[in-house]
Amino acid sequence: MLLDLTRHPRYPPSHRGGDAFAWLRSAAPGRPIEPLRFLFTTLVFGRHDIHLRTLRDRQQFSDPDGAAEALGVSPSSWPLFGMVWEAGTLLANHMVTHPVAGLRVLEVGCGLGIASLVLSARGANITATDHNPAAGTFLGFNSDLNQSAPIPFVREGWADETTALGSFDLIIGSDLLYEPNHAGLLADFVVRHASAICEVILVDPGRGHANQFARLLTPHGFVRDAADATTPGDPLRTLRFHRSAVT
Repeated sequence: MLLDLTRHPRYPPSHRGGDAFAWLRSAAPGRPIEPLRFLFTTLVFGRHDIHLRTLRDRQQFSDPDGAAEALGVSPSSWPLFGMVWEAGTLLANHMVTHPVAGLRVLEVGCGLGIASLVLSARGANITATDHNPAAGTFLGFNSDLNQSAPIPFVREGWADETTALGSFDLIIGSDLLYEPNHAGLLADFVVRHASAICEVILVDPGRGHANQFARLLTPHGFVRDAADATTPGDPLRTLRFHRSAVT
């Protein structure tokens, strides 16, 4: 049974994230339109309780105006932004104590933006970006759910030639190096948006492209710090890079 958020006292009747229910585009003439199915959960990061609306499973899809399809987001990959992933929660855990005072912070490929929500709760100057436009809708909803200040969201692809993002002092992300070509695309994106003094923190589940990403950052003055391991046998690693000045 789906919860009617518009009648439930725990959740706001209106919000920046759009309607409480999104709708599937019918795949065939005459097929009934079905609502997206959600889960609501609370994750704890230090003293911060982060309330989330997530997609119920990876079978969900909603692209009524074809915006995601036009950007190359397939129905099979569309729901990935709306799930909780281990890499994303580890990144959020790092952001509980990471120094951010006075820094302009960017979360790349934010998905649900859990790290952004933690940083917002800390009062950080955080901007989030993702290739999938639906990520911005969910981030707006979850910001309201947490009574957070609005988190700026920019729908951005790593290969986009024009951008209004600007530069950042700290760039973070989780499970971004998914395909072989992502290392080059992400490295170029980071270089374009990194301040002269910049730190990059990526949580990577060991898909095999981290070393190439590191090599591509090196000519731009970035130094790779030792990767943080989680537990023995776990491929999840936290990659850290810093640049103290442009070379």
